[in-house]
Amino acid sequence: MLDIAEELNRWVEQGRDFAVATVVAVGGSAPRQPGAALAVDSEGTAIGSVSGGCVEGAVYELCQQALEDGETVLERFGYSDDDAFAVGLTCGGIIDILVTPIPAGSPVREVFAAALAAAARGEAAAVARIVEGPAELMGRAVLVRADGAHEGGFGGHPELDRSIAQEARAMLDAGRTGVLEIGADGRLCGEPLKVLVESSVPPPRMIVFGAIDFASALVRIGKFLGYRVTVCDARPVFATKTRFPEADEIVVDWPHRYLEAQSEAGVLDGRTVLCVLTHDAKFDVPLLELALRLPVAYVGAMGSRRTHEDRNERLRAVGMTEIELARLRSPIGMDLGAVSPEETALSIAAEIVANRRGGTGASLTGAHTPIHPDPSKKTVISRIGSVA
Repeated sequence: MLDIAEELNRWVEQGRDFAVATVVAVGGSAPRQPGAALAVDSEGTAIGSVSGGCVEGAVYELCQQALEDGETVLERFGYSDDDAFAVGLTCGGIIDILVTPIPAGSPVREVFAAALAAAARGEAAAVARIVEGPAELMGRAVLVRADGAHEGGFGGHPELDRSIAQEARAMLDAGRTGVLEIGADGRLCGEPLKVLVESSVPPPRMIVFGAIDFASALVRIGKFLGYRVTVCDARPVFATKTRFPEADEIVVDWPHRYLEAQSEAGVLDGRTVLCVLTHDAKFDVPLLELALRLPVAYVGAMGSRRTHEDRNERLRAVGMTEIELARLRSPIGMDLGAVSPEETALSIAAEIVANRRGGTGASLTGAHTPIHPDPSKKTVISRIGSVA
C-alpha cells in the first residue's frame, strides 16, 4: 500500500472511499513482491498493481465487493493447469492478496491516513495489519514511526499492540516489508497471528564522485532506479546544475572530505551506493580508503585494469587489507561490451541491481534458475520458532 502512498494520500485528502488490495506473500515465480498494492475508489478508479496484469481484474472486483460489504478478506491466486482460462498467474507463481476497505469515517481511516501522509512526505513509517487471525482483528492497523511511537491498535489488546509495534519498528529500521507470526496475546505462545508489516523509508542514496560525462548518464539511470543522487567533485567548473540537471544535489568538495562528513552525520546506510568515476589517484585513494570501511551496499570505481592494479597497490600502501579491498567493484560495472556513457551507466546499474538482489548477471536464455527470486524464506519471520 505504501508503494502508492502519494496517490492514495490525495484520495484521503479528497475524502474518497476506497479499498486497497496488498500482496501479502508470494511463492514461486510471482511478478510483484509483498507490499505491492492496487487501490479502487467508490467511483471505480484504480491505481497500482498486484500482479502486472495477470489477476488485476479479479482483484479489482474484490476491492469493489469490499467497499460494498465492508469486509477485509484474504485471497490466494495461483496457476491452474485444469483450466487455462481460470484467473491465476500464468508465470506459475502464487500470491496472497489482502483486501481492506478504508471508507471515510471508518475507525481505521485515521491510522491509514497518517501512514499514507508520512510515506508521501518521504518519512520513515511502517504499517502493521493482521493477515490471518480472528475476524474482529482483521482490517485494523498500527502505524509505527521511526522514533518508535505508534498509533492505532487492535481494539483492547494493549500487549498485542506493543508487541507488533516493537517488531514493526525492527523491520522499519531495516527497511523491510514482510509477514511475521506472533502469538494472539502478543507473546511467544498461543494461537499465532500473521501480521503484514509494510515499511516505507526515504529513497536510498547514490553518490557519484567525479563530474564527468559518464556521471551524467549514471545520474539519470540512478534516478530511474529510485535513488536520491548526489554528484560530488572538487572542481566547481564541472560540478554544476547545468551539467547534471537530474541530480538531487551537487556538491563541490574533495570527495573524501564530503564522504567523511556524510558518515559523521549518520546519513549513510546499508542501501547506499558509492560510484567513484574520477580515476585520479589524488581523489581515489583517500576516498576509497574511507569508503571501503563504511557499512554501505556497494563501492565501485572506474578505470582500466592497469588503473585498478595501481590503485590497489596505493591502497595497500596506506594500510588497506585484502578483505577490505575485496569489497571494491573495479573495474566498475558488468561486462556488457559498453562503449558510450549511457551503455556504461547501464552496466554499472546492472551490477548494482545484481549485488542488491543476489543476481548472477548471466543471460536468462538457457538458464534453469527462477526468473523472479522466491522471497518467502526471507520475508516471513516467525516469533514462534526460527526464520522460515
